[in-house]
Amino acid sequence: MGRYVIRRLLQMIPVFVGATLLIFLMVNVMGDPIAGLCGERKCDPATAAQLRSEFGLDKPVWQQYLTYMGNVFTGDFGTAFNGQEVTELMASAFPVTIRLTIVAILFEIVIGITFGVVTGLRRGRPVDTGVLLTTLVVISVPTFVTGLLLQLLLGVEWGWISPSVSSEAPFDELIVPGLVLASVSLAYVTRLTRTSIAENARGDYVRTAVAKGLPRHRVIRKHLLRNSLIPVVTFIGTDIGALMGGAIVTERIFNIHGVGYQLYQGILRQNTQTVVGFVTVLVLVFLVANLLVDLLYAVLDPRIRYA
Repeated sequence: MGRYVIRRLLQMIPVFVGATLLIFLMVNVMGDPIAGLCGERKCDPATAAQLRSEFGLDKPVWQQYLTYMGNVFTGDFGTAFNGQEVTELMASAFPVTIRLTIVAILFEIVIGITFGVVTGLRRGRPVDTGVLLTTLVVISVPTFVTGLLLQLLLGVEWGWISPSVSSEAPFDELIVPGLVLASVSLAYVTRLTRTSIAENARGDYVRTAVAKGLPRHRVIRKHLLRNSLIPVVTFIGTDIGALMGGAIVTERIFNIHGVGYQLYQGILRQNTQTVVGFVTVLVLVFLVANLLVDLLYAVLDPRIRYA
């Protein structure tokens, strides 16, 4: 196990470098960030040259990237064009998005897996058909439509929630935004769990466990569920990074100042340091989540061993 973890950590290095390099190059071709600093009027050449020199934009792109990566390894993610440190923006944005992602993941695990197990064990019955139709509708409806609809009904019409989340963004205010963020992934988790349960329920090891006279709940929990959750855990693990980086729409609807909000502002203002800094951290989150998912395989299925 130890050698496997070390090998995976070493494999993460070129992936991290390649992903950050790609993002850095993509952000640098968005346009001239200096042009947006002077407002509607064009910057005079002297001011533009001074700003480019101040932010290191007068150097070749490859040199900018090497300088940036060298600073990243010392904990310096640069300075935004408004003079604020990117680490300060991260300190205010990431805790909010982490709380939002935790709520969304809990919805996926509790509701998605529960419905998937129920429908997988009752395949072809009315409850199975109803859940399949519901998840199909959820997948088909865009997230911004779901978010605006719930905001209008629950927040404006019925007054059950606040239409916008406060700056502190406590867990109780993030329940509805978390449900909106998790809606599509929740539907996929339900369908994936259902398919996996229905397929493994016909396995020889399940029939053997039933023939031994084991209680039904033990057969489901100890034998069927553990083997069926492997593809589900894979999906949820890869979805963590996607939820944190893809919360732009949800955070805009509910006025949540998290990672999605900062990325939107950074792209809108062509703020290279902000965008690259946040995406760099998201790449690390995605890589660590995938490593944890691989290690969970051995917990779910004892037959899996790592050399």
